[in-house]
Amino acid sequence: MDDDAPPTRSPFVKLVTRVLHVYFALSRGMTMGVRAACFDEAGRIFLVRHSYVPGWHLPGGGIERGETALEALAKEMREEGNLVIGGPPQLLHIYFNRQTSKRDHVLLYRCDGVTQTGPRFKDREIVEAGFFALDALPAATTAATRRRLAEIAGEAPFADFW
Repeated sequence: MDDDAPPTRSPFVKLVTRVLHVYFALSRGMTMGVRAACFDEAGRIFLVRHSYVPGWHLPGGGIERGETALEALAKEMREEGNLVIGGPPQLLHIYFNRQTSKRDHVLLYRCDGVTQTGPRFKDREIVEAGFFALDALPAATTAATRRRLAEIAGEAPFADFW
């Protein structure tokens, strides 16, 4: 695990993100994604580390045309962690993600009783993934992820911006 430094967005990552959002701007009027705060029976949170952006994040991704938010949520949990939802997910909040673009929104869900059907091995998208105790998060957990966990814990009010 790479816990040496807090994540920063490199110029390359900023460029790739911008190019992707220009593409999405041409193919969609607005972008919307889902993120899942996935807790196992022990109360640990599931986090992923992507190959293309720094830091540890809640699993999630974009909602595709013809896909519901819950379908996208289940798909992203399966793809990023081999995770299965234990019960109905709870929609916690909707955020405007202006750091990504002027048209991006994120739906945050809480998923309790999440189980993993098998280990999540490294691939081109996900380089590491796992469950962590809330008091033992990786040092490189992103500030946004830490803010979401503080909101869920009732330590901070839900923000309007990701």
